[in-house]
Formats: sequence, structure tokens, C-alpha cells
Amino acid sequence: MLDKNSFVEAAKLVSKVTLETKLVYSEHFSAKTSNEIYFKPENMQYTGAYKVRGAYYKIAKLSDEERSRGLVTASAGNHAQGVAYAAGLFGTRAVIVMPQTTPLIKVNRTKGYGAEVVLHGDVYDEACEKAYEIAEKEGLTFIHPFDDLTVATGQGTIGMEILKELPLVDIILVPIGGGGLATGVSTLAKIFNPWIKVIGVEPAGANCMQISLQNGKVTTLSEVNTIADGTAVKTPGETIFPYLQKNLDGVITVTDDELVVCFLDMVENHKMIVENSGLLTVAALSHLDVKEKNVVAILSGGNMDVITMSSVVQQGLIFRDRIFTVSVLLPDKPGELAEVAGLIAKLSGNVIKLDHNQFVTTNRNAEVELRITLEAFGTEHKKEIMDALQLSGYKPKLVRTNL
Repeated sequence: MLDKNSFVEAAKLVSKVTLETKLVYSEHFSAKTSNEIYFKPENMQYTGAYKVRGAYYKIAKLSDEERSRGLVTASAGNHAQGVAYAAGLFGTRAVIVMPQTTPLIKVNRTKGYGAEVVLHGDVYDEACEKAYEIAEKEGLTFIHPFDDLTVATGQGTIGMEILKELPLVDIILVPIGGGGLATGVSTLAKIFNPWIKVIGVEPAGANCMQISLQNGKVTTLSEVNTIADGTAVKTPGETIFPYLQKNLDGVITVTDDELVVCFLDMVENHKMIVENSGLLTVAALSHLDVKEKNVVAILSGGNMDVITMSSVVQQGLIFRDRIFTVSVLLPDKPGELAEVAGLIAKLSGNVIKLDHNQFVTTNRNAEVELRITLEAFGTEHKKEIMDALQLSGYKPKLVRTNL
């Protein structure tokens, strides 16, 4: 059972091994939304995510015998690191089953905390089945990443810190994978102030909690498809579901494209690296139909591999019209390339790449194609460049950017 005393106990225990991640006020998102926006930066937490809270509290509450048998869990990355780190503090063996699609940085960091890593399946649910098999075969104690009331209580300590620092918070936005964090935060918030709204945020391609709440029962998705790997869960928790039905005030879903743009926003405006699952609450800010409210968005983690990061930055620049590729047709004669380059330079466009194709037609007396990949300031600047090329007779056409 989740109650006030348990949350108070958890807060005292967890504070010994975690950072108190102070709220960060966002002038950028406050201005965009006409609300007072604060971030709870758990991406700056030990292990790079909030998961260490629930993992440590759960392991601390185990009996000596349960700990001595060793621990096993399944995770897409952040819970894995939380369990590995906490197990190390207790001197306990930890076996972690992770999906084969888990970013390498999360795998290596989990190993770095001393855990044994087994890669299995493509999504969390498949890794979880394997973890249960290992638990039964080797007699290990299973630590569920979200469907456990003790774990959820540990995660709820985030809410305790939010209320301590911002007692007049109106809305708390919480990322949802299986629902452990949302269970802890929403239940704690309702205990201390039932007027606080706690809203869960899921990827549109992995909205198992939204569907389950609509159906009034735990529902399994046939598949999940999202870049937010930490929340790519097919089935929410059975044990915690009644608490979410009672305490969660709604669910917002966001698309992968929204997450991509938010990554760019956080890097440029807050100098923060936040993983895709942690960006769910940032993307949800534009979906809130409220004004002049104190809103806290929980940034659940920051464990993102560099390859994914570079891809997301590139896509974000394309979505914001900061990078685009245009095809123009030129007479096939010397000096024409310089003319186009000069036109773009006058408009402060920055050429990133050129592809000059003389073989677009077999008629050498006709036009040739020039594909130009440009950096611009945004949509208006892009339009200005396109209009200038059109007026100069170059017949510009936008083409799919492929850097």
C-alpha cells in the first residue's frame, strides 16, 4: 500500500544516495506557453535517471536473505543502471536483462556499475520474460522496474522534492512507460494536495496506459514503435494500475517528431541533454490548454548514445527548416554555379553541400541540375531564399534532405 509514512521513509532513505535535483525555471517555455514552467532535471541524477530512487528503496526493504540470493531485473536501460548501482552499494550480485536494441551507452554503463548484462528480445516485455526465467532457474530475487508498490514509492520521492520546493505547483507532467513513476508521483501528490493535477505523457506509438485507462483494465498493445526506448512498453503494471485509475488526471500522447524538435530546444535553450523518453513532458507542454499555471515537467533521464543524439539533432534542424535541400536548374555554361552561390550568400544562406549533375538530361545544350543543402535561420528565411531563386528563374524545388 502507498501511504504517507512510506513516502516519508522512502524520502529519508533515498536522499542518502541521490542528488536533490533542484527545479530549473524555463524562461523559453514559459514565454511559449503563457505558464510558469519548471523542469525537474532527473537527467542530472546519479546514473543519469530517476530510476535509482525506486531501485535503492526496493533493495533496502528486502530481507538479508532476499538480497543474498542476488537480484535480477529487466530494463531498457535506466532501471538497469539504477539496480546495478544500488546493488553495488549493498554488495549484492545483479543480473540485468536488456533488449538487444538498447543503446550501447546504457549497456556499458550498466556493466560499469558491476552488473551482469544479458541481451534478449527487441522490447522491454520480451526482456522481462527472460528475466523471470533466470530468476526461477537461479533462485534470484526479481526487482520489477515499475509494477511494484515499493519501487513506485521510491520513485514518488521526486514528488516530495517538487512539493518542498514549489508548494503551489498546479500541474505535474510525468513520463509513462509502465507507470511506476506516475503511480508514485500522482499518489503522493493527491495525499498532500488533492488539487494538484498529475498528467501522464506517453509516446503515441507506445500508449499502453492511455488505452488501458480507456478500457478500464490493463491492456497489452500488439506492438510498440517509438524512438523513446525507455518508455517502449506494451503492457502497464497490473499491481499499480488501480492507483493510476484513482490518482492520474489524464494522459497526453506525443509523436516522435515532437520529441525530435524538443531535443533541439533543450540543447539550445537550456544546454541540457535529455533522452527521448525524458522529453515526453517537454513535448506535452504545447498540448496543455491552460494559462498562468505553475507547471513542473519531470525530465526522467539523460542517457542517450552519441549516434542517436547526432541523428536527432539533424532531424530537428530539418523539422525547424534550419536545414533544407533545394534543386535548381541552371544553363550548362561556366559561371552559373557562382551566380547561384552569390545569390544565396547575399541572403545569408550557408551552403553545406552541393551536388552538380550534368547528366540530368542527355541534351548538353539544356539545363543541368544543382542540388544545394543549406543552413537557414528558420521557416521565414527558407521562404526568402526559395522566393529569390524563383524570381531569378532557377525553378527551385524542395527535395528530401539526406545529409
